Amino acid sequence: MTAVETHITYSNSYTIQHEEYMTQEEDWDRDLLLDPAWEKQQRKTFTAWCNSHLRKAGTQIENIEEDFRNGLKLMLLLEVISGERLPKPDKGKMRFHKIANVNKALDFICSKGVKLVSIGAEEIVDGNGKMTLGMIWTIILRFAIQDISVEETSAKEGLLLWCQRKTAPYRNVNVQNFHISWKDGLALCALIHRHRPDLIDYSKLRKDDPIGNLNTAFEVAEKFLDIPKMLDAEDIVNTPKPDEKAIMTYVSCFYHAFAGAEQAETAANRICKVLAVNQENEKLMEEYEKLASELLEWIRRTVPWLENRVAEQTMRAMQQKLEDFRDYRRIHKPPRVQEKCQLEINFNTLQTKLRLSNRPAFMPSEGKMVSDIANAWKGLEQVEKGYEEWLLTEIRRLERLDHLAEKFKQKCSMHEAWTSGKEGLLSQKDYESASLMEIRALMRKHEAFESDLAAHQDRVEQIAAIAQELNELDYHDAATVNTRCQGICDQWDNLGTLTQKRRDALERVEKLWETIDQLYLEFAKRAAPFNNWMDGAVEDLQDMFIVHSIEEIQSLITAHDQFKATLPEADKERMATMGIHSEILKIAQTYGIKLSGINPYTNLSPQDISNKWDTVKHLVPLRDQMLQEEVARQQANERLRRQFAAQANIIGPWIQTKMEEISHVSVDIAGSLEEQMNSLKQYEQNIINYKSNIDKLEGDHQLSQESLIFDNKHTNYSMEHVRVGWEQLLTTIARTINEVENQILTRDAKGISQEQLNEFRASFNHFDRVRPSALLNNFLPSSPFSMQKRNGMMDPDDFRACLISMGYDLGEVEFARIMTLVDPNNTSVVTFQAFIDFMTRETAETDTAEQVMASFKILASDKNYITVDELRRELPPDQAEYCISRMTRFVGPDSPAGALDYISFSSALYGESDL
Repeated sequence: MTAVETHITYSNSYTIQHEEYMTQEEDWDRDLLLDPAWEKQQRKTFTAWCNSHLRKAGTQIENIEEDFRNGLKLMLLLEVISGERLPKPDKGKMRFHKIANVNKALDFICSKGVKLVSIGAEEIVDGNGKMTLGMIWTIILRFAIQDISVEETSAKEGLLLWCQRKTAPYRNVNVQNFHISWKDGLALCALIHRHRPDLIDYSKLRKDDPIGNLNTAFEVAEKFLDIPKMLDAEDIVNTPKPDEKAIMTYVSCFYHAFAGAEQAETAANRICKVLAVNQENEKLMEEYEKLASELLEWIRRTVPWLENRVAEQTMRAMQQKLEDFRDYRRIHKPPRVQEKCQLEINFNTLQTKLRLSNRPAFMPSEGKMVSDIANAWKGLEQVEKGYEEWLLTEIRRLERLDHLAEKFKQKCSMHEAWTSGKEGLLSQKDYESASLMEIRALMRKHEAFESDLAAHQDRVEQIAAIAQELNELDYHDAATVNTRCQGICDQWDNLGTLTQKRRDALERVEKLWETIDQLYLEFAKRAAPFNNWMDGAVEDLQDMFIVHSIEEIQSLITAHDQFKATLPEADKERMATMGIHSEILKIAQTYGIKLSGINPYTNLSPQDISNKWDTVKHLVPLRDQMLQEEVARQQANERLRRQFAAQANIIGPWIQTKMEEISHVSVDIAGSLEEQMNSLKQYEQNIINYKSNIDKLEGDHQLSQESLIFDNKHTNYSMEHVRVGWEQLLTTIARTINEVENQILTRDAKGISQEQLNEFRASFNHFDRVRPSALLNNFLPSSPFSMQKRNGMMDPDDFRACLISMGYDLGEVEFARIMTLVDPNNTSVVTFQAFIDFMTRETAETDTAEQVMASFKILASDKNYITVDELRRELPPDQAEYCISRMTRFVGPDSPAGALDYISFSSALYGESDL
């Protein structure tokens, strides 16, 4: 014999030992006798064990030492239990034929790693019972017990540990060995009840009835579990210490009988776990799709409303549009901002869960990616900004239109009042029957009228200019304005034509008339321009004005003061004009001239001049009062500007500071992730508590808009700046908290310690180069944020340096592969979360498609398909139906109706093609 690798020693008869699967048994001296009780138990047990296998080949043995002597049934037994073919046996009946066959069997046993010591073919052929039992025990150890191992124990310890675990819950059972622990029969009954409670009512068993318990176990095992009776109850009970090998042989049959159920239970548990993860992920995907659809639908409905640039025709209607826009910004948009932020958080959390459970990344439906939502939101905000600018522009335009329209009406009314009847007067032919004096009077009167007509030319031009501006500003009643303006212009042209015709007629007869009253003429010539000046003064004093600042109203006050400074000179002109009339009266009185009381050269009377002068003096203080009231209004507006600026200049830097602090907390803070989380939660609460300041600023902003204040030189922070900064601050803190939550989830799922995480963070921070804060640059475009700080990202060069510092030997190909893992979207930056995922990628203990497939194969009894009944029998109802609804029909030869393809289903769970 060759040197021994495996030995098993039997006292008195045989010596064998196998270190691979059995610890050394008690050494029995070859010269000592085997306990007769033990030998009897072994003989019966081994015989029954051999027959349990030989019956599969249609034969059996009666006497263990006699029936194996020719080696034929021994070779057959080895073929049945190994599933392999042995060399063809010798057919002769001579002793050397028998020895040859037994040697073939012993050689096959040795080929399985068992070295037989002191067991020869001659002893088996000679019917040595002890050697034959030793040989059969060797076969039992190798083919029935060797592969039993629980938690990396030896075969014997593994079988004992399996028995202890299965019987632990049962009263009066304490399995410590393979001899006296089985004498009362309760351990065997417990094993059966644990796996098949329908076969034994354990509660009715009594410890004081060992023979009844043993026989119950033997009978049930033989009838229902196909385990032949290998022991006698009386032998076990009456033997102080039953034979270990007989007990182990019998108990191993229970292990193999129930091993399939154990595997099925383990496989079912694994499948349930995988399906539960998949169902939860699908629910999160459905929630994401629903929330994304609702948000995109809201944006889709809102954008056309904001894109509608059809202006209303009245100031009141446009102000209502502005109020509706304020409600949108104040009431309708903020919840959508939170939904958008929550959607991003849900997406990141879902991707983390999918990555940790070894699932493919979630790809939302077309058009519902986070980037699609971000682009839609960006488009919404662009349209929103344009809409607000358009509203304010339209309100200013309507304000200007209302002012111009009123001014147009005033000037038209004054002009139409002046031209009323003028065409009739110019068309008269009174000069044909007039006296010389009357002709001359008519001539002078016409000259005065021409002077008056020229003075009104400016008003007609102003009316035309105002009408043109109303048309350019798209005034809603431009047709009426154009009609009235055209009428005035046509009338003015007609007046010019009639004036010229009358002058021609008067000039033709002028030489016929010589007398003229110079004083009437002089009065008419001075009264007319003075009257026109007073008309202009009245018009200016009644003129409406629009101002938006103290400087503009001050300019009007200065102009008004300059006008008042001209009043003394105007009063002198009035006195001079009135002096002419007084001179006329004086001449008439002196020379007894009877006056008709009518100036032949003008319709203006001294009383008209006096009345209009009184009107001018009355309007001057009223104008003073209007200007002072406007000064008060502009001062109130200035207070609103300063009030808004005072708050904005505090809130703006506060938002900047909080943005920096959040970045420091998420990147530079020492300590555990939980401490980071607590710190970030405190920041979040402080930010939420600060919301009242934003609301107060919104109130001041609304007051400013209601007062039509559209600029503020006291601050660089507009309400739009503050809104954008506030929304970015809320989004940043929420995203930062979510990133820490995902890091905690990654740490816990991958089993990395806080020290490892701190080491990863330190390495990351060292190579996280300082860069400008993009968020704060966006927050205040007019005042770029110049501080530089870590931003929680590495560019590829920094990432490469970081990996090299940690011991990675990187070539270009390997680094390119790593970059596809940490930056799948080619953003050219590596986040801390991606860095953590890469550093811990190999430590994750996750299930795989192959593992799930192997579990289904166990439930399917090694078939390539599984049936509906098998799924419903092995899995909980809800998860069984989940599989049935998603598995495709299996197509293959001899597959029954309703066969399902679990292989494709397992691959689909992990986003893989069929394995």
